[in-house]
This record gives sequence, C-alpha cells and structure tokens, in this order.
Amino acid sequence: MFTILRKKKLTEDQLANFFANSILRLVEEGFADVAEIVNNDPEFLSRPNLEKSDSDKFLLVIIAGNMKLLGNHFESVKDVRITEKIYRKLAVALSVDPMVLKETIAKYQSWMNRINHPSKNTRYAMSKGVFFKYDLNQFQTDYFRNMNTPNPIFLKRLDEIISQFIFDWDEVRVKYRVVED
Repeated sequence: MFTILRKKKLTEDQLANFFANSILRLVEEGFADVAEIVNNDPEFLSRPNLEKSDSDKFLLVIIAGNMKLLGNHFESVKDVRITEKIYRKLAVALSVDPMVLKETIAKYQSWMNRINHPSKNTRYAMSKGVFFKYDLNQFQTDYFRNMNTPNPIFLKRLDEIISQFIFDWDEVRVKYRVVED
C-alpha cells in the first residue's frame, strides 16, 4: 500500500540528460514562434526581423537562467554534481568543450545579473537578456531607446514567453527522488 506513495527514483545522470534534451528540443521547436512574436510586437516602431534560425543567443540565455534556478532546488553538493553532468550533456549535444560552455554560461549569468540589477528575479533577467542580446532597443520609440531600457509592455509580453522555457525543477522534486549515480 505505501509503495504507491513513494517517489520514483531518478538518477542525477538521468535528470541531467532529461534537462539537456528538454531544453534543446524546446528551444529548437519554440524559437521560430518566439521570433515571430517579437517581430510582430506592436510596441516596436519597425520590425526587428529576428531570423527563425538565429536561436543561439536565446538558447544560451535559457540555459543560463535555468541553470541558475537549479541551485534553488537542490542542496549544494547535489546541485554541483547535477550541474556538471548537465554541462557535459549539453557540450556533447552542442559540439563544444564542456569548460568553454561552462565559462560562457557563467559570463551570461553574470551579465544577466548586471542588466537586471537590482531585481533578483531570474525570469526578468532572462527577458532582459533576450532583449539586449538581440539588440531590440533600436526598434523602440525614442523614449525607451534613449533610456536603453525595454518598454515595460513589451517586457511583460517577453516575460510570458520566457516562462514557457523555464524548466519545472519543483515538479521534478515532487515526482522524483533524485539519487546519486
């Protein structure tokens, strides 16, 4: 009777593999829609013309934000092991050196913290990261362009889009008991 209430076991390696594959697939399948929504946003004076194939910067922002959120859901030793495994999985999938990927993500995270200061909301940092990485400021009205800040109406729309790319670490913790390999 009590076995029904127990969580399924999930190894750290399985979780890393699931995360890496999920994020890569989600960005691959979803970025065309993101580009279309951004390109057609009524807050811009002219169309940004994001290419549906130009998802690299978006992917790095999504990975950086999700990796930052991972640390909020696991104890420090476990999150370090999972993080390392994720970097190795992503590096293989992206054909890059794991250390280069790790350094790139760390730089993105640091930069996202700076552009989002004083807020500590990771989703907002991700939205602002997309805004600045795709140089969307140049398409705004003079008021926001001169302030070099996203129009809050556009940013709110972008926050809603970004929410669809945030990995649900809470669900993993509720459904699974993550164990060391």
